[in-house]
Amino acid sequence: MSRLDFVRSRIAPARQRLLAHPLYGRMSSLDDVRLFMCSHVFAVWDFMSLLKRLQRDLTCVSIPWVPVGDAEVRFLINEIVCGEESDVDPQGGRIAHFDLYLRAMREADANTSAVDKALASVRAGGSTASALLSAGVPVGAAAFSGATFALAKTGKSHEVAAAFTFAREDLIPDMFTELVSRLSREYPGKLDTFRYYLERHIEVDGGHHGAISLRMVELLCGDDDHKWAEAAAASVAAIEARVALWDAITGELRSQA
Repeated sequence: MSRLDFVRSRIAPARQRLLAHPLYGRMSSLDDVRLFMCSHVFAVWDFMSLLKRLQRDLTCVSIPWVPVGDAEVRFLINEIVCGEESDVDPQGGRIAHFDLYLRAMREADANTSAVDKALASVRAGGSTASALLSAGVPVGAAAFSGATFALAKTGKSHEVAAAFTFAREDLIPDMFTELVSRLSREYPGKLDTFRYYLERHIEVDGGHHGAISLRMVELLCGDDDHKWAEAAAASVAAIEARVALWDAITGELRSQA
């Protein structure tokens, strides 16, 4: 068994629970998708902090510049950063995936007040913990992002890379994409950008970026069995945190019904 297959085998049970989560079957209306977006946007936000932690560790982002680490790793992380921060929007302009998600929320008339307040708090110098606490963030989303920011701050580079790779890519099942496509047809102009976001995520993050990320984990863990074990544990914990987030959103949907 390859070391990547070892990680895949460790995460398989949690990954299957996530992909088969009842949340997807529970959502059926535009209001349901709006509620989902109000929590999921925080996962889109904190994803960038994992990425920036990796860029900080694996490339040089200080002045004066000096060569840092392995050139192959530098290339891999910088390519992902470029794609996440400067992708193409439906009109052909440049946009970050997070900004694209916010645009999708506003187009769908989803409430962005919590994420807007959290961003404002951080921009004003507040911590992510205080921002998540004071901005009216849904409880499940606050717990999920709190764990992500903690990993981004204190995790080891190979743990962050593994969680980034195995717990963030290729975890949106086809049934969810089909639901959004159907609702986009039923409510023209409300979910077009969200559908584009999902399709772009699958095309870029789950495809090309996913392959790059796997190579990055291999390079960071090398032949160190202990690092591979830590990478697997971090990946399982991150997927379990996503399952807990889905549980929380499912509970909100039941309360909304």
